[in-house]
Amino acid sequence: MYYTYYQSPVGLLKIGGTEQYISVVHFVDNEDDIVHDEPGIPDLLHECTEELIEFFNGTRRQFTIPVHQEGTEFQQRVWAQLLAIPYGRTISYMEQSIRLGDPKALRAVSTTNGKNQLAIIVPCHRVIGQNKSLVGYGGGLWRKKWLLDHEFKIAHGVQTLF
Repeated sequence: MYYTYYQSPVGLLKIGGTEQYISVVHFVDNEDDIVHDEPGIPDLLHECTEELIEFFNGTRRQFTIPVHQEGTEFQQRVWAQLLAIPYGRTISYMEQSIRLGDPKALRAVSTTNGKNQLAIIVPCHRVIGQNKSLVGYGGGLWRKKWLLDHEFKIAHGVQTLF
C-alpha cells in the first residue's frame, strides 16, 4: 500500500492505494497520522489527487479511478448505493435503507456508511437525517456541510443547502 497527501479546501487528505485501485481517502486531523510519501508512488495515486482537485474546482462530479474496500456483501451494497446518489443531491439514512430493500436496516446502514474508507469518492456525505439535518459524518459535520454546500452550489447555482 502506498500513500500520498493532498491539502484540500477541507483539510489534509491521506490517499492510499496500489497500482490497481484506491482504497483510502481519509481526513487527517492529527499530524502524527502522517506517513511520509514513499518513492515511486503509483500513477494511480497521482490520478486520484488530480480527480480530487477537479472535484474541489467544481469541474468533476463523478470519480473514474478504480476503488476497492474490503467488506461484507451487505457493506458492498451500501457503498454501491452511495455511489448512486447524484452529485448535488442528498438522501436520508431511512431512504438509503429503503433503497437497499430493508427499512429496518437503518442502524446497519448508518454504521456501514461510517466505515466507508473512501471519503468524498464514495459520497457518504450525501446522506443526511430524516428531518434534513446534518448528522453522522466521520470527517466532522463542518466538512459535511462544506461538501454539500459546494456540490449544491455547482449543481444548482444556489449558494448554500444548509
